[in-house]
Amino acid sequence: MTVHRLHLGEPTLAQARRQLLAIAQELHARGWVANHDGNVTLRLPGEHLLATPTALSKRVLTAADLLVLAARDRVLQGGRKAFSELKLHRAVYAVRPDVRAVVHTHAPHATALAVAGIAVEPKMLAESVVSLGAVIPLLPYAFPQSVEQIGQLQAAAQTVDAVTLGNHGVLAWGDDLEQAFLRAELLEHLAAIQLRALQLGRVTTLPDADLARLLDARKKAGLGPEARKKG
Repeated sequence: MTVHRLHLGEPTLAQARRQLLAIAQELHARGWVANHDGNVTLRLPGEHLLATPTALSKRVLTAADLLVLAARDRVLQGGRKAFSELKLHRAVYAVRPDVRAVVHTHAPHATALAVAGIAVEPKMLAESVVSLGAVIPLLPYAFPQSVEQIGQLQAAAQTVDAVTLGNHGVLAWGDDLEQAFLRAELLEHLAAIQLRALQLGRVTTLPDADLARLLDARKKAGLGPEARKKG
């Protein structure tokens, strides 16, 4: 596959490899993945994706290990195999033409809440409502990559930019790798705050009267599917 510009003003494929590698390694450094957990993808022109491979720790991942995948996840570049959770990434890309990158983690605080059946609450802080909206859905447990799980994810992805998956972890997406990572980062940060608040006895949320103003600020900033209206 020829190295080319992804879109006007965006990085070359070689630069994209370096960016994706840095983020994948950061997931391990932060303790958001263990063993072979977690994955990252970037949408390339057409149906192609740049992706982390399966069965390799993010700790030892190199740029040469990254895969370029065609439609149906056929490997065009890279000597390793694609990860099975690509179906989740493809599910998001299918319903969100504006999305360019997806990050999946097992970040401990957010995953702990998901295992306990508790959704992460963005309405604790004004900034998080602007960044992620008023709801971060917790999708009920479904067998991994099942039709049920894909259906739940695609329904949610049309209205939000991140979810937690029951008994699983975090999925976040965005315009580029950095935005997708930052959304996963904010989600985990909120989960840590929420767990501490629960230990203190309760979680309080912002007044309903303020939410409309914050969501309007979110839309004016061009954030969220409603503001994007792409594709």
